[in-house]
Amino acid sequence: MKLFPALTLSMSLLCVGGLAQAADQVDVNRADAEVLAEGLHGVGPVKAKAIIAYRESHGPFRSVHELTDVDGIGEATVEQNLDAIHLGEQAAAK
Repeated sequence: MKLFPALTLSMSLLCVGGLAQAADQVDVNRADAEVLAEGLHGVGPVKAKAIIAYRESHGPFRSVHELTDVDGIGEATVEQNLDAIHLGEQAAAK
């Protein structure tokens, strides 16, 4: 019966690790300006607002590289944030 507590602890640690990893990603299709600015390197309040304005005008981002269409967001910014950018479920629906 000692196996069960050890297995439970292992599963708990895996779940916590998975949540932390998911929490590090920013859903650019749903995040507000504050979350975008805090979660993406090289994106401050002005660029975050530009991302939201673009998203509201053109719909959800379908590709991470579509962010380069936003004024002030270049390929270097996208590349720097590849691991942090998440497109969410909305992108798959369109």
